[in-house]
Amino acid sequence: MEPDTRAQWREKLHTIIFEADTRAGQWFDIGLLVAILLSVAAVCLETVPSIEKAYGPTLVLIEWVCTILFTIEYVLRLVSVRRPWKYALSFYGIIDLISFLPSYIAPWFGSAKSFAVVRAFRLLRVFRIMKLFHMTRESEVLATAVWRARSKIVVFLTVVLITVTIAGTAMYEVERIGSAGVTSQFTSIPQSIYWAVVTMTTVGYGDVVPKTALGKLVSALVILIGYSLIIVPTGFVSAELVDAKRTQSVSNQTCPYCMAEGHLKDAVYCRRCGKPL
Repeated sequence: MEPDTRAQWREKLHTIIFEADTRAGQWFDIGLLVAILLSVAAVCLETVPSIEKAYGPTLVLIEWVCTILFTIEYVLRLVSVRRPWKYALSFYGIIDLISFLPSYIAPWFGSAKSFAVVRAFRLLRVFRIMKLFHMTRESEVLATAVWRARSKIVVFLTVVLITVTIAGTAMYEVERIGSAGVTSQFTSIPQSIYWAVVTMTTVGYGDVVPKTALGKLVSALVILIGYSLIIVPTGFVSAELVDAKRTQSVSNQTCPYCMAEGHLKDAVYCRRCGKPL
């Protein structure tokens, strides 16, 4: 194959696989979405004993067909980009590799079910299909808002960690001193911090509960603090979402050099590496 013909073939393949502006690209994304959902469903059903007993061979067949398709797709993605190693080391490149690699190495460990959690990472590939439904701009805005709010979120989580540590330590001391003759469920400070986390998040498993009146007062305060803190991260992200909205529309183009997405419709060069699109 001549160099010019090879370059044209690779460019066409890149358009079909990484973009959704053409009919072929749309059908490719639809087929990829069906394969992802089908493979995850098969992995989930394999863990149900009654279904696995009745339809085990069929589920295994579906799993291997999807694995082969994902393998072919991964190879085609490497072939269609200018810098294969850049794609292979990218976030989606690693996710694509994880999507089929466990099926090949599972037989060496005796059971494929132990890799069910790893193969569930295939669901992350659904984010690729957003461009098919013209959600690229929305996902870009959301990602920008979360990134801009990262400092506030880190400060908030630090405050929460300090609060649950103080509350857990206080509850441990209160229950240890005040529950004379009664076995306290707060046997250690880590156990008490676990209780504080569960209580502050309003989950309330009930496996660890205070027995003393003072302990119940501390518990009520922790619950009220938890309700007050729930809305804080939402406010951070919401404020950044308002600022992150852009009036310019985003295309479905993916840079063949650095794999960056979210380019403007009239963009000629990549917004990240500056290479021509």
